[in-house]
Amino acid sequence: QFEGTRMSYVVAPPKVTSIPVVGGGEFPVRRVICVGRNYEAHAREMGRDPTREPPFFFTKPADAVIPDGSAVAYPPETANLHYEIELVVVIGKDGFEIPEDKALEHVFGYAVGIDLTRRDLQMAARELGRPWDWGKAFDDSAPIAPIQPVAKVGHPAKGRIWLSVNGTVKQDADIADLIWSVPEIVSICSRSIRLKAGDVIMTGTPAGVGAIVAGDKVEGGVDGVGKIAITITPRS
Repeated sequence: QFEGTRMSYVVAPPKVTSIPVVGGGEFPVRRVICVGRNYEAHAREMGRDPTREPPFFFTKPADAVIPDGSAVAYPPETANLHYEIELVVVIGKDGFEIPEDKALEHVFGYAVGIDLTRRDLQMAARELGRPWDWGKAFDDSAPIAPIQPVAKVGHPAKGRIWLSVNGTVKQDADIADLIWSVPEIVSICSRSIRLKAGDVIMTGTPAGVGAIVAGDKVEGGVDGVGKIAITITPRS
């Protein structure tokens, strides 16, 4: 048996997933919360109305998070793997029903992430009115670069967000174009669940999403926050 602080486990407890923090330390990931269709142009390319309807959320498990520089094996059960570059918000203070004007007090820092998506599985589930989990919440589906603490970068509200594949820019927008701002996202999310230190929020992707294949090098960034790079390798 495996000894814990207060009990014996019958299998080894899972390793804590963490993200490096610029300047030192590791941020433990509790869960990954994702905002769907939060840029107007991306909503249109996905065949949806970009008006300010209430935002919707989906999740990924903590262990979907992998570090900058990772080699990502092309995942199983898909023939249409997509990239989605995102600004990532990292929660450092618990909160429930957080007022919008207090929301940024709960943010520890920001990072750059890629929401990898098995688009064929996602779209098939959407058409049947089923959950998106198998299209979104698979192994290694949330590469995230090191976190920039608020003390270092403040609260970025504008700046270029971009992604390239093999050196060709595919996504190019500004985080000022978010339909729902970071304070709004944090506040609205906290009305339904109790946000906890360790929660990570991926805020949505701009237009230009597309397919990637084994051998592709994917790079991206957000001005003032950082950059990320991954390589897609053959299915293992």
